[in-house]
Amino acid sequence: MSLGTFATSRALTLGVELELQIVNTQDYDLAPQAGDLMRLMKDRKIPGDVKPEITRSMIEMATGICSDFDQVLSELREIRGALLDSARQLEVGLCGGGTHPFQQWSQQRIYETPRFHQVSELYGYLSKQFTIFGQHVHVGCPGPDQALVLLHGLSRYIPHLIALAAASPFVQGEDTGFNSARLNSVFAFPLSGRAPFVQRWEDFETFYAKMTRTGVVSSMKDFYWDIRPKPEFGTIEVRVLDTPLTIEKAAALAGYIQCLARWLRVERPFELNEDDYLPYTFNRFQACRFGLDGTFVDPTTGEHRTLRDDIRATFAKLEVHAMELKAEEAIQILKHEVDGLGNDAAWLRQLHAREGMLAEVVRQQARRWAGRER
Repeated sequence: MSLGTFATSRALTLGVELELQIVNTQDYDLAPQAGDLMRLMKDRKIPGDVKPEITRSMIEMATGICSDFDQVLSELREIRGALLDSARQLEVGLCGGGTHPFQQWSQQRIYETPRFHQVSELYGYLSKQFTIFGQHVHVGCPGPDQALVLLHGLSRYIPHLIALAAASPFVQGEDTGFNSARLNSVFAFPLSGRAPFVQRWEDFETFYAKMTRTGVVSSMKDFYWDIRPKPEFGTIEVRVLDTPLTIEKAAALAGYIQCLARWLRVERPFELNEDDYLPYTFNRFQACRFGLDGTFVDPTTGEHRTLRDDIRATFAKLEVHAMELKAEEAIQILKHEVDGLGNDAAWLRQLHAREGMLAEVVRQQARRWAGRER
């Protein structure tokens, strides 16, 4: 299949997708009611859209094309309101978080679409283990070459984004010791990781043609990269974020990515080099395992510092860009977490230590997602 034309897109526009957990309100295990939710949402007028995900206990909400943090937040709140209203009719709850703390993957069922069944046939049990929940952020790019340059520039900050968004410490009833255990499931897929280091669309098309010729891929959807181009949208798509526990955090992460993208585009603070990827896997693991306390190896200098410290330094570099983009509130939300309790994984662990029951953790996650607790 051809890549097609890279669509026209206004630079730095945003689109946000959030995969949500559908839970019953008795024991707060996952509930396979995505089909019922889709039916109730079919005639609701919302600014973006809602669609199913690979298993029946998941639902995805997505904004339209947004110009800034405020618009992302407004659209997410409106879609959340419609989804919560439909969920109440079904007597189920919705919540964020990158993994459900105690669901059993073997009990999940594939949602009925040809694409999802194709994935299930190819990947076997991994497709059910893909009952994990992430946030994807699209950033508009004026052209394909600019998209590749932004993709590689943002790749240096993938560990920062993982650490900030991490919200999946528990898997199948156990504390994994990771801040983002969700990404371990993504890494199991053979076409995960990073995109090839090419900066011209012509070279990317050559790479894609070779891959399709082997029969390994048939479309861009077969690449599970941390960041991938989306030529049909005219965007790059950042895919490493766990779904946050609140709408506000989700919008803040999108605003932060927009600020990073503007800084990279306007100031060009470093030259791209394939050697930037030498510590990439190490940095990414540190972010998944230890979150904000993980070690970050600067790809230019080789200096070691904590992700928390490097994120704070990055916030300072983005101040002007946050003002230009009206994203100061987004940065403040993230600063508050970095300087306080920490990411959502820390909140979940603290809650579990206090309550002692994972079902109660999920109940409070659902309340938090609904805006009843912040």
